[in-house]
Amino acid sequence: MNSRKEQLDAFNRLLDIMDELRAQCPWDKKQTLESLRHLTIEETYELAEAILDNDLTEIKKELGDLLLHIVFYAKIGSEKNAFDIGDVANSISEKLIHRHPHIYGDVSVENVEDVKRNWEQLKLKEGKESVLEGVPKSLPAVVKASRIQEKVAGVGFDWEEPAQVWEKVQEELAELNEEIKAGNTENTEKEFGDVLFSLINYARFIGVNPENALEKTNIKFINRFQYLEKAAKKEGKILADMSLTEMDGHWENSKEFFK
Repeated sequence: MNSRKEQLDAFNRLLDIMDELRAQCPWDKKQTLESLRHLTIEETYELAEAILDNDLTEIKKELGDLLLHIVFYAKIGSEKNAFDIGDVANSISEKLIHRHPHIYGDVSVENVEDVKRNWEQLKLKEGKESVLEGVPKSLPAVVKASRIQEKVAGVGFDWEEPAQVWEKVQEELAELNEEIKAGNTENTEKEFGDVLFSLINYARFIGVNPENALEKTNIKFINRFQYLEKAAKKEGKILADMSLTEMDGHWENSKEFFK
């Protein structure tokens, strides 16, 4: 591994390259904060995928891509005389120190939950009117639901036991079933949302990240379905011409194949 000096030298090298690209490369010169935004989102998803795959080599590459974006934004900020990479680093350092009074102050904590509660209380003292102000509106719905629940739990608005949350899941399922039977489309959608929200909450209580869990299931389904497609092709068939029984047979084989 690199020493601290080698790490700093590597970061300085990146800053120098960014200066050169911004001055000399037509594409880099053209970029703005807005033009980079969608690319940053794409890079973040690529990093998330590498993490789920537990591909450390790919994680390193994707972290590099994200680091480049951070340096790029800071470079543009310096050109606007608004901020530079030093301001960015100092800002997060000050925030970390302020948000960790149990490390840099005289506050005592016993566990992770105490730390989370302190965070939320500190945010309110910083001028936020609601603990939910820190949840970005543009987050994907599953991630947003998780963050909402974590935020309110941080100020004590939470269930006491997992069994209570599971009971709530059952209650929401029953209400969904009633609306489906009644044929009320609008209410069915609302109750379906309640079911998802309660399941996401239950996931928190049993130590499961719902976004990761769902994505892993997506990947599992894709792999199995593509196995089915390849099996059909080997038989000289297309799925649309196969019976459900035939497809089920290949589907079961795919489970064994990917074990």
